Amino acid sequence: MAISCDNSSNYSSFDDYPVYNGSDLGHVYSEENTVFKLWSPAASEVKIHLYKSGDQDDIIDSHSMQKSSDGTWSYKLDGDAKDTYYTFQINQDGRWLEEKPDPYAKAVGVNGLRSMIVDLESTDPIGWDDDVRPTQDAFTDIIIYELHIRDLSINANSGITNKGKYQGLTEKGTKNDSGLATGLDHIKDLGVTHIHLLPTFDHRSIDETRLDEPQYNWGYDPLNYNVPEGSFSSNPYDGNTRIREFKEMVQTLHANGLRVILDVVYNHTGQTEDSNFNQLVPDYYYRQTATGEFSDASACGNETASERAMMRKFIIESVKYWSEEYHIDGFRFDLMGIHDIETMNAVREAVHDIDPTIFVYGEGWTAGDSPLPVEQRALKANTMQTEKVAAFSDDLRDGLKGSVFEHEDRGFVSNKPGTKESIKFGIVASTQHPQVDYSKVNYSNSPWAAEPYQTINYVSCHDNHTLFDKLTISNPEASESELIKMHKLAETIVLTSQGVPFVHAGMEMLRTKEGVENSYNSPDDINQIDWSRKTKYQEVFNYYKQLIQLRKNHPAFRMTSTQDIQDNLEFIETNNEMVIAYRIRNNANGDDWEDILVVLNGGDQDINFNLPEGQWNLVVDGVSVNEGGLRRVSANSVPIPGTTPYIFHKD
Repeated sequence: MAISCDNSSNYSSFDDYPVYNGSDLGHVYSEENTVFKLWSPAASEVKIHLYKSGDQDDIIDSHSMQKSSDGTWSYKLDGDAKDTYYTFQINQDGRWLEEKPDPYAKAVGVNGLRSMIVDLESTDPIGWDDDVRPTQDAFTDIIIYELHIRDLSINANSGITNKGKYQGLTEKGTKNDSGLATGLDHIKDLGVTHIHLLPTFDHRSIDETRLDEPQYNWGYDPLNYNVPEGSFSSNPYDGNTRIREFKEMVQTLHANGLRVILDVVYNHTGQTEDSNFNQLVPDYYYRQTATGEFSDASACGNETASERAMMRKFIIESVKYWSEEYHIDGFRFDLMGIHDIETMNAVREAVHDIDPTIFVYGEGWTAGDSPLPVEQRALKANTMQTEKVAAFSDDLRDGLKGSVFEHEDRGFVSNKPGTKESIKFGIVASTQHPQVDYSKVNYSNSPWAAEPYQTINYVSCHDNHTLFDKLTISNPEASESELIKMHKLAETIVLTSQGVPFVHAGMEMLRTKEGVENSYNSPDDINQIDWSRKTKYQEVFNYYKQLIQLRKNHPAFRMTSTQDIQDNLEFIETNNEMVIAYRIRNNANGDDWEDILVVLNGGDQDINFNLPEGQWNLVVDGVSVNEGGLRRVSANSVPIPGTTPYIFHKD
């Protein structure tokens, strides 16, 4: 794109901008001095403003920054300036733009309006250097639990003191009114391996000066990418507090065997014209349409240009920073399809240089069209071009429960014909399998995952209706007991399919949002996890807990390669559109069970299923999970109730 610059610049396009290869953008602090560096090639003048606080009219001084040939501007501040706040301001095309925080800021004041000079070492909790990631052998061993910080603890019945805070996720021994475990103890007891935190970088919708008033937002409106959100801390005015409390949360989760995934939103910013990026390097960090306007594949007013060198650099350095400074174990990329494939591969390489067990995945779609050519986008259909990067399977999601865009639509678990191949596609983790008819898969006409760990299998997440609400809306005639059977069948399929399973927090107690679909800014009474439901639906919780343990105990359900799945998983013809059956043989993936049989009855009628020859142990019947065996079956035919999964292993 052509750009306008003043006479001090000789750039005809963004491609002409110099690329800075150093790793010191932002500020580098020591007790002797602090060095600031901003990349803004087309600026004619840059100032740094120093303040005593993060939000008051208390300026200390302003200084002109020195320009270098690599497009950077720098300033050295002598003395120990720890906890001093600052902003940058540029002059371009003959006018001064707005003061803005440093895009590379590592600490900020209240509401993220000013950056803060921080001594990061001083924010480390005791024992931080000894913090280690819980062990993980394979990506298919991962079981993800998607959680919003506030949702976990804000309910009056959570038993958690630090409601809506990072510290709330560190409390142990918390219980609901019935004495059942809540919070951290609940998650640990459930048995998941990774907590996926909805955006916890600094976002802009919550006013941190009014935290005594009810406010809610999912956080998909980025403000300062490399800083924890202040509203989840005990003191958003002090830039150090949120950092220390975030680290304490990670440290506690690690100590309890849980890895931490950060939901990252590099695809757009919460502001457009007035964003930190745009006021400090006008237009560069964003894609434009053919007519020069901001393109909007995010449906949030803009989309970032990951293919441009300095935006790609920003994303890569940001994930490296979170991995190293905060010991983050994985990244979920919002609208990953907006990013280019080369950037996503570079992200994965960068974090795997730090630790090859860090997991990278995202939404393989966009929310609108983009100037980036389709073949360059990190879309689900292009997953085979991204090594060790995973994508969500909307194929299985909607195959199980019905389209998220058609609220009354039903899926396999609610007796909808035509869904069988979509479920089989999910069972083999979107990989190549000779017994899947790809022409009948709902959204994909070919396999898109090269290996099973590239598929995130799920049936619900923070977006759209909860699974329980979706089933309630699409099956208005169903009783609660019938809805529970559908719910359990859906999650049984997710937790026993190949790939990486993903659990929406609270679904283990039939979470409801009272029918609200897009609850991104709905009040707490809609979004909160209602811990009284654990008491009411304790049997459902126990069933999901046992299913998770079954998966962890039996590696046949989490094979590590497509070849293993092809060699060991065989579908059995049922001659019934609503019944899926398959065997996993040969002690697959080192399993103690030599031969496993899974039968999924998505129809509402009981069936008689002809068992393969031999003596079989029934271990799952949709009501209970017992690896020792619920009962032995040797008859040729076994009755299987409607809307029910049966899992056997051979004696």
